[in-house]
Amino acid sequence: MYTGLVHAHSGLRWVALVLLLAAVFVSVSRWMGNKSFTEGNRKLYLFTLISVHTQLVIGLILYFISPKVDFSGMSNRVVRFYSVEHITIMLLAIIAITIGYSRSKRASGDTQKHRLVGLFYGVGLILILAGIPWAFRNLGAGTF
Repeated sequence: MYTGLVHAHSGLRWVALVLLLAAVFVSVSRWMGNKSFTEGNRKLYLFTLISVHTQLVIGLILYFISPKVDFSGMSNRVVRFYSVEHITIMLLAIIAITIGYSRSKRASGDTQKHRLVGLFYGVGLILILAGIPWAFRNLGAGTF
């Protein structure tokens, strides 16, 4: 079960990243172009929110069953990354994305809706990119 969840969490990260990149690109381009807020935009933003929340659920399950999470080994950088840094950065990113989606739903103008999504999803994207254990960081994770 653990291996399957790790592969699901690692593989679905690409879906979440592609959706997040698309949402940021669409929101910023429509914000700068003063374009209307369409049903298609709302669905893209919603599917992006769902994908990062799915990653959160899988990640929380992994957090509680992973042998890489061990608070007694904080001097080891890999253990510290998975025990504290990764989860903290990802929670902040998901909070930003959720706030952006919620605030855009309540916003009155189309331009303001796109601006809120662009800003909050952009912050979330930067945080997620910083918190992923990329292969070049030597944290015991691969590309998939």
